[in-house]
Amino acid sequence: MFDKLKDMNNLRKAQGEIKKELETIFVQAEKGGYKLLVRGDKRFEKLELDGVEQKELRDLINDVLKDVDKKVEKQMRGRLSDLGLGI
Repeated sequence: MFDKLKDMNNLRKAQGEIKKELETIFVQAEKGGYKLLVRGDKRFEKLELDGVEQKELRDLINDVLKDVDKKVEKQMRGRLSDLGLGI
């Protein structure tokens, strides 16, 4: 049982390290007057249309992506729990 707890702790620690690494990766793209800067964790850092930053739209997109992440995580936790690997 303690080995399982230790494994879970190591998994959470690795997950945190990976998350930090993803936040340091950036990709930029431009098309049709739009300019995007997105982090490796799929969060929009900057969204511009014709040189004007669209903070409200950026925040809306990030909020939706955050909600999707929460739902996916909840579903995955259920699946892992079904396999006896509950987190």
